[in-house]
Amino acid sequence: MSLLNETLSTIRPVDADLLARAQAKLDSKTKPLGSLGRLEEFARRYAAISGSLTPDTWKKVVFTFAADHGVVEEGVSAFPKEVTAQMVFNFLAGGAGINVLANHVRAEVLVVDMGVDYDFGDTPGLIGRKIARGTRNMAKGPAMTREEAIAALEVGIELANGCRSEGIAMAGTGEMGIANTTAASAIIAAFSGCSVAEVTHRGTGINDEALTHKVRVIEQALAVNRPDPKDPIDVLAKVGGLEIAGIAGLVLGCAANRIPVVVDGFISTAGALIASELHPNVNEYLFAAHQSVEIGHRVMLERIGAEPILDLRLRLGEGTGAALAMGLIEAGVKILKEMATFEEAGVAEGEY
Repeated sequence: MSLLNETLSTIRPVDADLLARAQAKLDSKTKPLGSLGRLEEFARRYAAISGSLTPDTWKKVVFTFAADHGVVEEGVSAFPKEVTAQMVFNFLAGGAGINVLANHVRAEVLVVDMGVDYDFGDTPGLIGRKIARGTRNMAKGPAMTREEAIAALEVGIELANGCRSEGIAMAGTGEMGIANTTAASAIIAAFSGCSVAEVTHRGTGINDEALTHKVRVIEQALAVNRPDPKDPIDVLAKVGGLEIAGIAGLVLGCAANRIPVVVDGFISTAGALIASELHPNVNEYLFAAHQSVEIGHRVMLERIGAEPILDLRLRLGEGTGAALAMGLIEAGVKILKEMATFEEAGVAEGEY
């Protein structure tokens, strides 16, 4: 059995009884019922995913997957392809937005080369898992072979399996890849049946003329490749990206290992969408970090059945939103673990 199939066969629904027990524990705390709102949701879901009413949150990691996209040659981004490799070096040097925000919540950033068109050699700190030197131009044919897509998915699964053995309590997803909003828009258009214009936005900040061109390029890619929405790997291979595949695999692996996974913005959610299309229980293990300004993001989240934690008009990617959301999830778990009960505090309970 392949690693992918073995992982899919391992994923189970979260423990409904543990969800209820976590909520009962929250209800015993010195507060009116439900008064901490979504923090209580985060706490009970985290407990049920982790399998404990006193779950650990200490060791947190954001995986930032990087890869290039052949479709960049169609002029769909405001930045040149070289920026992908340049930003990888920035991540490794600790100078990017994700580094700052991950430090803020005491999370480690792990940078994964899934398919950057650059020879990094033995660059210290970089996790080298290159499947190819970027995808092919999806406007002219499939972005990847099916075998490449599966190999990239299995890289993400292997990283999630490593999280379990290394005692990582919470994983986050991030990405870097010039032109990857083009791939993400193509993915949600393929699955949802929405028009490309309904799910495509400005990415790195392109103008109106460039946005119109970007929509046409995606329409061409879908017409040329005809991805099958009933076959998530076909969609991924034909119009996806290697970093998106890595994220999808990480989400699958975290679900199989009962590790809460915090999904960043538009591109990361494209990976989570592939994972959820591959297995119906995946959404129970993920937290949607935020609502991006990319117009297709809401369509993705609704299809997955995930409610975003934040809406800060973010559009950077890298895992920045995931890092911020980790802090709120951890806050909810601390309420579950550290807040006094009515009995412990000698406070009279309310009558409902």
